[in-house]
Amino acid sequence: MIRASELKKGEVVKIDGDPCIAESITVQTPGARGAVTLYKVRFRNALTKRKADHTFRGDDVLDEADMARRPVQILYGDAAGFTFMDLEDYSQFTLTKDDLENEWPYLTEGQEGLLALISDGRVIGLELPLLVPLTIMETRPSMKGGSVTARTKPAVLSTGLVVQVPEYLSSGEVVRVDTRSGLYVSKA
Repeated sequence: MIRASELKKGEVVKIDGDPCIAESITVQTPGARGAVTLYKVRFRNALTKRKADHTFRGDDVLDEADMARRPVQILYGDAAGFTFMDLEDYSQFTLTKDDLENEWPYLTEGQEGLLALISDGRVIGLELPLLVPLTIMETRPSMKGGSVTARTKPAVLSTGLVVQVPEYLSSGEVVRVDTRSGLYVSKA
């Protein structure tokens, strides 16, 4: 059991009997006396991939889903999906592009540090590390004298993700991207 006020992004709870992953949480604290803090949560059903919004009071209790997290590594991928290997028992499984809708822009072959979410013996999702290194494939030429705090420019990364990077960076350099926000964090 977990209280709504303790719920964090990425946690898995049961909503109407199905495991649902918390994707975003918004806290609303009314200014009136005696008013209750509300937690608006966007969930993604781990089985059907449908999104649903729910509002809870801070003391509402949610059932935690029976979920296991196991370390996995990407073996190879194509336009349709990625094949993963469980690092504990070396079994393999494939997830399609539809299964990895939110994670797809951050996945590269050979990547480690990933966790598979397993419920009832079935892989239902993937948990990414907070930061992933990606190579800049295409951007405007670097500007001489550009500083770290100067203006930014768009860059296309190796997975097709487009992020804003400082002007001094050029194609071929590796940058770290935050998987929660999709923003540039630092040079790797």
